[in-house]
Amino acid sequence: MSDKGKIPGIFEALKPHIGKILEDRELSSQQVNITCRTLTPEEALGNPDRDDFPLQKGKEKLMQAELGHYGGQAYTDRPGNIEGTVAEILNLPPINNFNRAAVVAVLNAILRSKNELERTIHCKNEDPGLCGYDLVKEISGRYGQPRVVMIGLQPAMAEKLSKVFDLRIIDLDPQNEGKKFNNTCVETGQYSIIELEKWCDLFLVTGSTIVNGTIDLFLDRAKPVIFFGTSIAGPAKLLGLEHFCPRST
Repeated sequence: MSDKGKIPGIFEALKPHIGKILEDRELSSQQVNITCRTLTPEEALGNPDRDDFPLQKGKEKLMQAELGHYGGQAYTDRPGNIEGTVAEILNLPPINNFNRAAVVAVLNAILRSKNELERTIHCKNEDPGLCGYDLVKEISGRYGQPRVVMIGLQPAMAEKLSKVFDLRIIDLDPQNEGKKFNNTCVETGQYSIIELEKWCDLFLVTGSTIVNGTIDLFLDRAKPVIFFGTSIAGPAKLLGLEHFCPRST
């Protein structure tokens, strides 16, 4: 995953929105403690009916920012804890996966506290599996029978999608190479976004790309893009990105 010190362009697009939040002195200047803590798989997912989610495999962790009674989350492969005011955390330079996760998690919590978001906490138990059925219904209703590229393996979604659509799955984890979902095998390693766009009708992209720094590849594409997961909830709301996460709370 990208962690090279470069600031993804999406954070430049978010700057004016973050600036407006920081204009609220009560929110930004007051010494509000925000703790970004790493959730265990059980805290994040409960007990789902499968055991191959990235969180369960230890590849990524879910950081949770807590602002009063409100929470916001972000997936990252570089988890950690941090406390500070809203201003201190939102002003962290988004140059690595830890800082980006902290900023995104806090941004999600803030928008939840302002009633601008309703769903910022990962779904649990049977809901991650049922979400795949929701997604098939959503895509079929809006796009018919498209060819879909999934960026970032979400196994429950992949299982359901691969039964209905022509599907390609691209993932950064080399251990997922060749993993099969019906007739679809996971591809890892380098890929050409141009080649993928020529093949597909729709991109389905994990929201954690905002944390690992690869999200800019999927902005302003010629083909439709739907981002999924809790990480991207706040940025998607602020920037008008398509977002799917119906069973989060």
